[in-house]
Amino acid sequence: MFLWIFIFLLLQFPLFVMKPSVYKDGDIVLRANLPQKKKKGSHLSNLNTQKNYQYVLAFIFAIEEINRNPHLLPNMSLGFDLYNAVHSEHRTLESSLIWLSGLDRDIPNYTCRRESKSVAVLTGTTWTISLTYGPFEPILSDNDQFPSLYQMAPRDTSLALGMISLLLHFSWTWVGLVISEDKKGVQVLSDLRGEMDRSRICAAFVEMIPVSDRTYFSMTWQYHLWIKESSAKVVIVYGDSDSLISLSFSKWHLLVIWKVWVTTSQWDFTIPGFEKFIMTANPSKYPEDFYLAKLWFISFNCMVSESDCKILEKCPLNASLGWLPWHRFDMAMTEGSNNVYNAVYAVAWTLHEMLLQQVEMQTMGKHKSFCLHPFLGNIQFNNPAGDSMNLAEGRRSEAENAILNFWNFPEGLGLKVKVGKYSPHAPRGQELSLSEEMIEWAIGTPHSVWSESCSPGFRKTTQEGKATCCFDCAPCPENEISNETDMDQCVRCLDHQYANRERDQCLQKAVTFLAYEDPLGTALACTALSFSGLTAVVLGVFVKHRDTLTVKVNNRTLSYILLVSLTLCFLCSLLFISRPNTATCILQQIAFGVLFTVAVSAILAKTLTVLVAFKVTAPGRRMRQWSVSGAPNFIIPVCSFIQLSLHGVWLGTCPPFIDMVAHSEQGHVIIVCNKGSVTAFYCVLGYLGSLALGSFSLAYLARNLPDTFNEAKFLTFSVLVFCSVWVPFLPVYRSTKGKVMVAVEIFSISASSAGLLGCIFVPKCYIIFLRPERNTSNVLRNTTHLGK
Repeated sequence: MFLWIFIFLLLQFPLFVMKPSVYKDGDIVLRANLPQKKKKGSHLSNLNTQKNYQYVLAFIFAIEEINRNPHLLPNMSLGFDLYNAVHSEHRTLESSLIWLSGLDRDIPNYTCRRESKSVAVLTGTTWTISLTYGPFEPILSDNDQFPSLYQMAPRDTSLALGMISLLLHFSWTWVGLVISEDKKGVQVLSDLRGEMDRSRICAAFVEMIPVSDRTYFSMTWQYHLWIKESSAKVVIVYGDSDSLISLSFSKWHLLVIWKVWVTTSQWDFTIPGFEKFIMTANPSKYPEDFYLAKLWFISFNCMVSESDCKILEKCPLNASLGWLPWHRFDMAMTEGSNNVYNAVYAVAWTLHEMLLQQVEMQTMGKHKSFCLHPFLGNIQFNNPAGDSMNLAEGRRSEAENAILNFWNFPEGLGLKVKVGKYSPHAPRGQELSLSEEMIEWAIGTPHSVWSESCSPGFRKTTQEGKATCCFDCAPCPENEISNETDMDQCVRCLDHQYANRERDQCLQKAVTFLAYEDPLGTALACTALSFSGLTAVVLGVFVKHRDTLTVKVNNRTLSYILLVSLTLCFLCSLLFISRPNTATCILQQIAFGVLFTVAVSAILAKTLTVLVAFKVTAPGRRMRQWSVSGAPNFIIPVCSFIQLSLHGVWLGTCPPFIDMVAHSEQGHVIIVCNKGSVTAFYCVLGYLGSLALGSFSLAYLARNLPDTFNEAKFLTFSVLVFCSVWVPFLPVYRSTKGKVMVAVEIFSISASSAGLLGCIFVPKCYIIFLRPERNTSNVLRNTTHLGK
C-alpha cells in the first residue's frame, strides 16, 4: 500500500516537462492516439501507465520494422506523431484538437499547422477517425455512419457463448456477474443473461461497476462484501482494461479467496523480435520519448539531474523493462498491442499499393487521407508473424477465443497458460476444446451450484417461486428411468423392457409363462392330476358295483357320463399350463366349454329323471313310466350342440390367440392366451350358468321327494357349489393379469369339478363301502311299503 501511495504523490510533481506529443520525422507520418497517462487527479492515474506503454512500443516497433524492410515502401521512411489518449469521455477529442491547432493547447476552430505529413490516425474506440485498435464495436461497423473508420480487432460476438460453454463444461450453474456499467458492458450482460437463461444457469448476483470515480469509490467495499458473502464459487468479470473494474479485480483476487474468476484477458501474440525490442528500449535510445523517461523514473528509482530535469541519473546499469514484474509490465504482446502493430502494417501496405498504382499510371499527387479509404477497404496482407489480415467488413471473421489459465503457484508466478479455445467455426458440439490436465486449481475442481445435481434415477422438480437452478430431486416413477445427470423428465421404458432398481437403465424383460416348473404351475398340475385320478377311481368303483341299487337306481349311464366328463374337466386344466401356442389356446376354450356343458347337462338330466319319476308318473305306474321315458337322454346332446354352436361362432369371428402381458410382473413379459372375443367367452359362461340354474331349480323342487336313493338334495348342493365358484370368478378374473389370471381359471375349473364330484359321488361311495346294508333290495321294499 505504501508503494502505491508513494507513486501517487510523486506523480503530482512536474518532474518532466510534459509535451503534448512525441514526434519523429519521416517521409510519411502516422499519427497515433495511444493511452499513456490518465487525466490529472484521477484515482486510476498511472496505475495502468506502465502496461499501456506497450501500445507505444508496438507502434514504434512496427514503424522501425517497416523502415528496415526493403520490399515495403522502398526509398521511403515512416515517422510518427504520438499523442496521449485521455481516458475520459468529455476529453475524447483533446489530443485531436491539440494536433489540429498546432499548439500545446486545444483551441477549437483554430490552427497554426500549415502542412502535415500525417496520412492516417491510429486511435481507440472513442474517436471516429481511421483505424482503431480497441475491442470490436458493432456500432462502429456501420459504413454509412462511419465511412472512413476501420477496426483492427476481430468480431467478438461469440464471447458470451464461449463463457457459457466453459460454465456448462464444469457444470457451474450458480455464478456471479460483475460487469462495467458502460455501453459495452450492458451489451455483454444482455448476451450473457440470454445464454444463461437458455442453458439454465442462474446468476447469484449481478453487480454493475460504475464508470464514475466518485460513485465507484463510495461503494467499493460494498462490492467486495457482496462478492465475498455470495454462495457462488464462480464469478464472471467483464470490463475494459482501462475501466475501474480492472482496479477492483486487482483487489478482489487477493481479498476474496476460494473464488474462480472467469474474465476476459489479453492473450499473448507472438511477434518475432518484439520481446527483444522491448528489452533494448530505454530513454537513451529514444530521448524524445518523455513517456519512456517517466516510466524509467518510476520503475527503477532513478534521480533527476539538477542541471537538466530531462536527464535521469543513478539508474541501474543495463536496466530493462524485462526486469519489471508481470503485473506492472507484461513482456508478451497483448491483443491491443497486436492490433496497433497490425494497424501500422495495414497503413503501410495500403500506401505501398496506392503508390504502385500511381507509378503505373504515372500520376503524382499529394498524400491525402481520403485516398487511402478505397485501398484500406480491400487490402489483404500477411503480417511478419504469418497472420492473415483483411479489413473488408463483409469478409471479417468471428474471433476465436483462447482460454487461459492463470498460474500463480508458486506465489507471484503470474503465468498465463493456454489450456483450450472456443471456436465458433467448429462443428456443432465441438466449439469448445479444453485440456483439463493443464488447468491448475487451488484445491481441486471447484463446485458452484445452488442445488446438488440429481443423479441418474432421479429427476429435477423446480422449487416454486425460485430460479430454475433451485430444484429438488425426486425418484423416477415405476418403470421410468433417467440415465443422465439433472434430467428434467424421466423416460418410460418400452413394453418389453423394465427399469432396474436404481431406475437408471432399462433392462430386457424375460419371456415367461405358467410352466410346470413354477411352484404355482406344479401345484395346479398336481391338483388336477390327483382329482382326475380320484375321479377315475370313482368311475371304476361305479363300474365294479354297477349292479347295486345305489348305482342302478340313480341312472348309472348318466353317472358314467358325468364321471368321464369330470375326469376330462380336471385334465383340460393342463392345457392352460406350459408355453401357449395357437392350438392350445383354441383347445383350452373348446375343451373347457364343451366338457363342462356335458357335465352340467348330465346333472340336469339326472335331476329331470328324478322329477319325472316322482312328479309326472301316476301312482302304481312309476317304474314303468320311468323305464319307457327317453326324454332325459336327449338333454346332453342338445345342450352340447348349442354349446358347440356358440364356439363355432366364436372361432369364426374372433378366435383366441397368443398375447404378451408386459406389465403384470416386474421384469417379465408373460405369454398368455387372449380370449379374442371377451363377449363370446362370457356367452359361453352365461350358457353354462343357465344350465346350472335350471339344474338347481329342478333339483330344489325334487329335494323332499320320498326315496332312500333320491339324490336330488345332493344335486342341489352340488350345483350350488358350482355356482359359488363361477359367480365370483368373473370379477376376480377381470382384476388379474398374466400368470395369476391363468391360475384363477385353472383353480375355478378344478374347484367346480371337485365340488360336483364330492357333492354327488362321495355319499354314494359312502353307502357302497361303509353302509353296504343300505345298498340292498330290502331297503327298497321297506321304503316302498312305508310309502304305501
